[in-house]
Amino acid sequence: MTSSTRSPLFAAASFAAALAVSTGAAAFQDQGDKEVEFTGGFSHTSGSNIGTVNADVSVGYYFAPRFNFGLRQTLNYSFVDEGSDTWTASTIPFVNYNFETANPNFRPFIGAFVGAAYNEDNATGTAGPALGFKYFLSDNTALVARYRYEWYFDDLSLKDASDTSDGNHIVTVGMSFLWK
Repeated sequence: MTSSTRSPLFAAASFAAALAVSTGAAAFQDQGDKEVEFTGGFSHTSGSNIGTVNADVSVGYYFAPRFNFGLRQTLNYSFVDEGSDTWTASTIPFVNYNFETANPNFRPFIGAFVGAAYNEDNATGTAGPALGFKYFLSDNTALVARYRYEWYFDDLSLKDASDTSDGNHIVTVGMSFLWK
């Protein structure tokens, strides 16, 4: 591994470790809490002529202290050099399990989703896993980082969702707000 590769990885690991051991707000989601998240991100595939920006808005409900479900609306816009730019939106219900850690501010989560992805030309189904973390700055406000992989399929056949070339890696960061 070169030093230029290690530096971003070391910085990301150091940041995550600092968040995990720091102190601040001591909150945990309660049953009945509601949540709204605003996140966004961007990517450029190495060796391609496509850059993408994305934005998500989600609304969730904690039906148990560690479980929440909700609905996420996403919008992805791809800039294609020497080609037509494209947009894709997704409407995806989700469910997440939130882990409790030694640091009450740091809340990793894992989840799954299934929904629809569409643009002006096509519509298809989408499903996949998600994982990430929330770092609470106060009892009601948290930083959020999330990774999800979206598989696309035309029907509910598992063979259609098995080809990983039919999906996207999506990383977003943003803010989460809780209320009773």
